[in-house]
Amino acid sequence: MTTPPSRFLQQVLSATAPQAQDWHLASGVLARWHSDNAVELLPAAAHPAGHHILLSCGIHGNETAPVEVVDKMLADIASGNLPLQHRVLVLFGNPDAMRQGERYLDYDLNRLFCGAHQQHPDTREAGHAARLEQQAARFFRHAPATAPRLHYDLHTAIRGSVYEKFAIYPFLHQRAHDPAQLAWLKHCGIEAVLLHSKPANTFSYYTSHYHQAHAFTLELGKARPFGQNDLSRFAGIDQALRQLVSNTTPALAAYQPGDYPLFRAKYDLIKHSQAFRLYLDADVENFTALPDGFLIAEDGAQRYVATGGAERILFPNPGVKPGLRAGIIVEPATL
Repeated sequence: MTTPPSRFLQQVLSATAPQAQDWHLASGVLARWHSDNAVELLPAAAHPAGHHILLSCGIHGNETAPVEVVDKMLADIASGNLPLQHRVLVLFGNPDAMRQGERYLDYDLNRLFCGAHQQHPDTREAGHAARLEQQAARFFRHAPATAPRLHYDLHTAIRGSVYEKFAIYPFLHQRAHDPAQLAWLKHCGIEAVLLHSKPANTFSYYTSHYHQAHAFTLELGKARPFGQNDLSRFAGIDQALRQLVSNTTPALAAYQPGDYPLFRAKYDLIKHSQAFRLYLDADVENFTALPDGFLIAEDGAQRYVATGGAERILFPNPGVKPGLRAGIIVEPATL
């Protein structure tokens, strides 16, 4: 890291249980450790319209920039430089993988929520997923039914992107997309939003569906090791989160169609076997347009062919295990 990690991140990376559950910080803030990866921050006085904000990072252990952004916020809350006005839970998702600088150790953690971890009991990530579900459930259980519940799951991507910063809005079933959240995403510097069209086993879908949170997966750039992140590229999300926890977000212009492109997931590229072949360059960027008729991938008799000329590829990764998603085909959408 370019600057030493705060004592919060040092604690996570040390692989030891906190010596004290409660840390008393500046301005009367209480930091309460629930485990070696989960710290809850409680303001000295509850805000009358208090939000309940879950920030998760390190779900993929090699995605270090969001960890650094959150860690610097924690350091400034601890020193009193960042006033805390709302209840916050910070979850460092996969500390084992973070310590080794790996995306995951046995299985992609962000495919194991909503109980999917029960299907992979032999993986280390299964235990992490179960624990993260429990930690989120406990946190939101103590939020009044009418209080705003927010979850921002912070990531960086394996590869570059036509839209460097984009959000994934989980499938909402019968709930409506929230215009205030869409406006806040623009305030963060988000350049595109993917509206998911079906349930998923991701952390943001879990909190959205099971705890009625306004939840998003935020992809904020490219994954790099600790110490190699240009944090100036994350200034938008850093400022927006700091304003959020300190209750200083300015009045935002209402969301308008056209503020940024919207996409909808059309279908997943599923890798059924080791015969799977993806016919795209290894360094292809997220949201690369696919010409009409282009053979995207094939797996035995299964062929994936682009149609219409408006489709794009997202998260192409032919190296996943058989049975997992090797990419998403998306298309333009409207609300």
